Amino acid sequence: MLSTYIKLWLRLRIGRDFARALVTIEQTLAPRLPTVNVIDLQQAWREVKKRASLHAHHHIQREELSVREHMSRLLRRLQGAQFIEFGELFEPLDGQALPVVIVFFLALLELARESLIEVTQAAPFAPIYVRLAYAPS
Repeated sequence: MLSTYIKLWLRLRIGRDFARALVTIEQTLAPRLPTVNVIDLQQAWREVKKRASLHAHHHIQREELSVREHMSRLLRRLQGAQFIEFGELFEPLDGQALPVVIVFFLALLELARESLIEVTQAAPFAPIYVRLAYAPS
């Protein structure tokens, strides 16, 4: 009997002193997938590529370049000509890798140091000419 009075007393107080909480629980939980648009995919792809490039390895391969070989080529080229303009010496090297051009230039400097070729210029800012050095007979 006491429990009946308590239940009645609680029912009367529910609306006055406190409110009863109502909670609903869905029985079927369907996964809600986020909406993705093309811009989101592009941005995600850029991020993946950026992270992949941080871990990329580059391979260095050694290229055998001989200054002596380029010196011989240069001497053969100068053999039939009186003078060749400095820039024309590098024309066959167009499209070559920078290391090849550098080695060719070093070969030119080495030949000048050994006095096998002469490098002349008539005036400042004038064209530079290269020719074989005259050997004393």
